[in-house]
Amino acid sequence: MPASPPPVLPDERLAAGAARLAAQHTGHFSAETVRHLVADSYAQLAAAARARTHLVVMAERPAAERLDALAHTQATGGAGLPRVLFVAATTPSAPQTAAALLRPRAGGRVTASSAGTDPAAEVEPEVAQVLSEAGGSLEDAFPKPLTDEVVQAADIVVTRGCGDACPIVPGRRYLDWPVADPAGAPITAVRAIRDEIDTHIPDLLTTLPDT
Repeated sequence: MPASPPPVLPDERLAAGAARLAAQHTGHFSAETVRHLVADSYAQLAAAARARTHLVVMAERPAAERLDALAHTQATGGAGLPRVLFVAATTPSAPQTAAALLRPRAGGRVTASSAGTDPAAEVEPEVAQVLSEAGGSLEDAFPKPLTDEVVQAADIVVTRGCGDACPIVPGRRYLDWPVADPAGAPITAVRAIRDEIDTHIPDLLTTLPDT
């Protein structure tokens, strides 16, 4: 069967982003693989009505994370830092909050990421404010659809109301944190949700797999 042709990217900025990522992964992934992931990330974001703003620019970031996850999965013995994935079945506000709180508390001992089945275009201002108050970093908070690559790469998957929307991968540890969704909540409620999420972080840190 002939190989499928590389996808046609609908914007030159997508093509430029794919070229940057291909250069970063030279020797690991072909340019065609990178283009397919960029095109698929763009398509998934385009399918989410809440992620329309700056869609072309945003698509490169989830594609980069998917390539990093794929590289981790393919590494011999799954070498590298343990990876924790936070997932919600709706908006990613709670997973973004959890990932942003975990990173500074882990002290570089973990790779934390987040995803949602309904990715928003940007972090809600109330969520950004309460995370800033707690010293959480939002540098990695961007629209990220839930994909097989990030699930396969995770050592621990922490869900919030995910149910059947989250794929189950054998050998992964699954936790469910039944916290409320901070999306659209008033600032006082968002602070309370942040604090509730934060109470789970110490127990999670004690169970991280050894590197």
